[in-house]
Amino acid sequence: MVTRLYSHPIYLEHLTPVGHPERPDRLRALTKVLEDSAFDALDRTLSPLGDEATILYAHPGHFVERVRQAVPEEGMTRVDADTSVSPKSWEAALTAIGAANAAVDDVFAGRADNVFVASRPPGHHAERNRAMGFCLFNNAAIAARHAQKAHGAERVAIVDWDVHHGNGTQDIFWDDPSVLYCSTHQMPLYPGTGAKDETGAGNIVNAPLAPQTGSEDFREAFNTRVLPSIDSFKPDLIIISAGFDAHHRDPLAEINLDEDDFDWATGVLLERAGKYASNRVVSLLEGGYDLKGMSLSAGAHIKRLMKG
Repeated sequence: MVTRLYSHPIYLEHLTPVGHPERPDRLRALTKVLEDSAFDALDRTLSPLGDEATILYAHPGHFVERVRQAVPEEGMTRVDADTSVSPKSWEAALTAIGAANAAVDDVFAGRADNVFVASRPPGHHAERNRAMGFCLFNNAAIAARHAQKAHGAERVAIVDWDVHHGNGTQDIFWDDPSVLYCSTHQMPLYPGTGAKDETGAGNIVNAPLAPQTGSEDFREAFNTRVLPSIDSFKPDLIIISAGFDAHHRDPLAEINLDEDDFDWATGVLLERAGKYASNRVVSLLEGGYDLKGMSLSAGAHIKRLMKG
């Protein structure tokens, strides 16, 4: 198995206010974990700048221009109550999109079996017409559309295990049966979406978890809702919205997972990718705000990707 890692120094220049949970130190902590010799075989690649036109796969032009105009020449500007932009935010966001699309290209061209993109800002809360929840553009949605447009993928599955529901991804694909969206998340919790009866065109599968639950409930949600949906859908590509804020150390939620749970979830998705999608898996970093919990969990996830 060849696992590629995309990263770029520009991601550290997307600045947020002091004390904000989505901060550059998240990537610094992950970089430190990946210095271990267990990750020597990773194919580490610099993220390319994305094509602005691909943002239009998931967002209308007037929204894209609104985000662009919000980026200040100096200082910071809020685009919603908890989402800020700084002078390098546009370049960082465009490079995150470039890496996600390049990862899709890699797995379809056979340059890698799977890819992890260590980028910021994250994306899964970005709705078609709204930046929110630390997210500007929806990286996973754009990558799914890129797989369809550039590589002829007929069916793309997005599996989101971030502890917060990916309302943006659900919004973008609500009535599109060519994309399966499966989410495990704490409920009730921000952003307030993700109930089981939110099913879109039959392509939305939500598996909400009660506060203070842990491994048993998470794995049951996968075994009873997520994995059967993937088996029925038979995707050509699996994209993971890989948030690690369901870890028990995370300050923004109350789900009690540990690194072994993310290792397990990665393994069962790799099995499905091997069965239906010629091993093609693209994983994009979303949330995770305790530096130790996030970095160790992401490390376990990447190590499992490398094992295949």
